[in-house]
Amino acid sequence: MKKKLDYLFKQCYYTHDDLSSYLGEKMKVTNGQNVSVHYKGTLSDGTEFDNSRNRGETLDFQLGSGRLLVGFNDAIVGMSVGETKTVNLTADEAYGQPEEKAIQRVPKTAFADDFVFEEGSTVQGNGPAGPFIAKIKGVDDDAVTLDLNHPLAGKDLTFEVELVSVNSETDS
Repeated sequence: MKKKLDYLFKQCYYTHDDLSSYLGEKMKVTNGQNVSVHYKGTLSDGTEFDNSRNRGETLDFQLGSGRLLVGFNDAIVGMSVGETKTVNLTADEAYGQPEEKAIQRVPKTAFADDFVFEEGSTVQGNGPAGPFIAKIKGVDDDAVTLDLNHPLAGKDLTFEVELVSVNSETDS
């Protein structure tokens, strides 16, 4: 029996990941890993603008892929599963400042005949640069003024982020 046990022990080896999970050490996430997070986004006055828990689904993405705000991504790097963190981003770190060139005057004829123009409402469409979402800033007899800036442009943002899970495999 001793010989058999010696053989088994000599043939066994563990990776750092195996040992750390067995010993309870928390692994830190790095760019390139696929992660799932829950988050709540609020403005500086406390107004909530987004919440993944309210939607009932996590945000799943590859860290460092460039798909998300850099400051949001960077805050998650180094977190461990189950960890929660608060991240504050200035307007410049988030969606930037509103740009005047993103305010466009569009003829009403560019919309369907039965379209109801309401100042402050959001519209979506396709323009020369592709799909867009805009806010109606003004309406007159012949045209509509659209604000094509991101709705959160010019605003400081706070995110409460919880790292829910990590998948070490990267997208190909």
